Amino acid sequence: MYICFMNELTRAEEQVMQILWKIERGFVKDVVEQLNNPKPAYNTISTIIRILERKGFVDHKAYGKTHEYFPIVSKNDYTKSFFGSFLDKYFSNSFQQLVSFFSNESDMSLEEMEKIRILLEKEIKNKKAE
Repeated sequence: MYICFMNELTRAEEQVMQILWKIERGFVKDVVEQLNNPKPAYNTISTIIRILERKGFVDHKAYGKTHEYFPIVSKNDYTKSFFGSFLDKYFSNSFQQLVSFFSNESDMSLEEMEKIRILLEKEIKNKKAE
């Protein structure tokens, strides 16, 4: 069972975090350069990064008036928290309900189902061996 302790990110915040996780550290201009056209204004990205800093996702190192930003929440930790919240909100913390939903409601191919079955069988063997 997963429990969410982390704030969820808005779409814009998540887009900026994806870039920071990718580049590991950078200035606002570095983030702007990574965005697709039409690029948002420098000040918009600067504001989003400061919000991320207030939320505890990002920190900075100051070089005079310039700041180099870096993530302090790992992508893996955020993914676990986000997925835990998603699982709780939509599937009552039940992996069985999640798998049932996707196998019944999506266009999941037989090949994908077989790959999932193989992964689960491996995990079952590993759990039994512990």
